[in-house]
Amino acid sequence: MSLTDRAIAQIRELIASGTLPPGSKLPPEQELAAQLGLSRNLAREAVKALAVARVLEVRRGDGTYVTSLQPGLLLEGLGGAVELLQVDPGVVLDLMEVRRLLEPVVTALAVARISDDGLAEVKGHLDAMREASGVEQLNAHDAAFHRAIANVTGNETLITLLEGISGRTLRARIWRGLVDSRSYGRTLAEHEAIYAALAARDAALGHAAALLHVSNTEQWLRKHLESASGSPESGGPAGGLAS
Repeated sequence: MSLTDRAIAQIRELIASGTLPPGSKLPPEQELAAQLGLSRNLAREAVKALAVARVLEVRRGDGTYVTSLQPGLLLEGLGGAVELLQVDPGVVLDLMEVRRLLEPVVTALAVARISDDGLAEVKGHLDAMREASGVEQLNAHDAAFHRAIANVTGNETLITLLEGISGRTLRARIWRGLVDSRSYGRTLAEHEAIYAALAARDAALGHAAALLHVSNTEQWLRKHLESASGSPESGGPAGGLAS
């Protein structure tokens, strides 16, 4: 472990132990460094790293504060980290697997919590998918449809996790639409089944409909990754997923 990593760990321990609770102000840099037995440079680097991770907030002219430490804030960087992952078919499949595990549970949970207004919002995105004029527009409303369902749960951790993995899998869905002319009808039918389950307030049906939807996409993607060369010139996964 580097000296900077140790300094980060020390500050994190102060936060985890409750010595520095959410919203509290850190001591001045010199005092913090002396308290932890660090040089001022190490303390400064540790604070910068924790600010990037949204654990700390540096307010110019005021000082450094511990953030709210809410899941939505701390996990906000997940999407950016996912986008920085190497464009690799295996990574895409891993993300699809995570989505297959999470989304059916989220949908079932949403059934129990959805209001009439929430149901209307989901239907609005479904209607927009029906009227979509192109693949990118279709997938934008597709993502909004699933985001609206996740928001119904009120579970910030689940919402942020699903949002974090959607970027790369969204590109996979765009590629799917570009190369498979039949996918539009299937995708729309699968979303209609999910909406019908929400409208019927049937959690088991919602779980099943969401599982079928994500599994179909995952299975389709696996088959094409196995058969395609993956070169941009051949229109394989590497070229399509990087678009």
